[in-house]
Amino acid sequence: MQVQPLVRIQAADFDVAAETLRLTAGRKDVGALVTFTGLCRDEAGTLDALELEHYPGMAEAELTRIAEEATGRWPLTGLSVIHRFGKIAPGENIVLVVTASAHRRAAFEAADFLMDFLKTRAPFWKKEHLVSGAGGAWVDTRAGDEKDAARWSSS
Repeated sequence: MQVQPLVRIQAADFDVAAETLRLTAGRKDVGALVTFTGLCRDEAGTLDALELEHYPGMAEAELTRIAEEATGRWPLTGLSVIHRFGKIAPGENIVLVVTASAHRRAAFEAADFLMDFLKTRAPFWKKEHLVSGAGGAWVDTRAGDEKDAARWSSS
């Protein structure tokens, strides 16, 4: 039975412990839980904040599609994807992926897959706000992110 993933896009922070408990409470079939939390970096002290924008409706649909693809590829018992938007300061949470499975390999691979595709296909735009006050730039997808995502097409 394929699990129904939880997907949320929100301005508010999230509680990693509460989200992991949501996937494991009362469950005895979960043998592995993998969490990935993406944080805002300060870029060597130059970044004041990262502003994330998204296209409401489209972003949720794409994240759900990616999450459903993961639940179709791996035998997961649970899956959560939470992505924030708005201005996020260095050290704050940006994204959370939690995968639960009976076995570790499925949980690790599904989490890795999700992050590769969130970085390349999710409709989010990032703008840097610099400590100096100089005009920040919109951030492009890195070539390495595209290469990471491409490896899943042969799996």
